[in-house]
Amino acid sequence: MSRRGGFPGGMPGNMNNLMKQAQRMQRQMEESQKELAEKEFTATAGGGAVEVTVSGSKEFKKVHIDPDAVDPDDVEMLEDMIVAAANEAMKKVDDETQKAMGGLTGGLGGGLPF
Repeated sequence: MSRRGGFPGGMPGNMNNLMKQAQRMQRQMEESQKELAEKEFTATAGGGAVEVTVSGSKEFKKVHIDPDAVDPDDVEMLEDMIVAAANEAMKKVDDETQKAMGGLTGGLGGGLPF
């Protein structure tokens, strides 16, 4: 009587297929990461008074501050708007990354039996 599902000896074809799928998934992830790094994400704060643009690789590309937002008596407000816009832009990158990688892995992660 033969044993089913054991390794070694019982699954060389399945293991090869699994390795090919893993390599294909790795290539797709690398391509997605490259595409993501080339994208730019912009967020605003203060009703558009501050605008921050970051790349998909989380590098700041541009900060635009409306001259009307510059109040020498309230520098702290301007600083807060810059931080808020920067954090929102970074969140957009994280959301896009999660969406791109989640689509590739098909929700792998917590559901693996090992």
